[in-house]
Amino acid sequence: MTDSLPPCPECGSVYAYAMDALLVCPECGHEWSAETASDAPVVRDSVGNVLSDGDTVTVIKDLKVKGSSSVVKVGTKVRGIRLVDGDHDIDCKVPGIGQMGLKSQFVKKAAE
Repeated sequence: MTDSLPPCPECGSVYAYAMDALLVCPECGHEWSAETASDAPVVRDSVGNVLSDGDTVTVIKDLKVKGSSSVVKVGTKVRGIRLVDGDHDIDCKVPGIGQMGLKSQFVKKAAE
């Protein structure tokens, strides 16, 4: 029965079980929705918040733009992000800079 359920996204335990509409990990106590349980990687920001398409994020560090003298300043709000596979896992349009890719480790989910 445990073969058909995904491992816990928090601790990786294979002993997850279904309880009503949720999946539960007996080792760490984490609960998550069965609909969101998939093989797709979860993208988290610098403080551990889960990011999703359309979120607004804030840059937490000055970032040099490769091939340019421009800098994305700390505190820059980026709206309507898109999650992609790869090293730079956020595709977005930065105000004043344009289209670019960001790493999720350099952003924080903004309160909307």
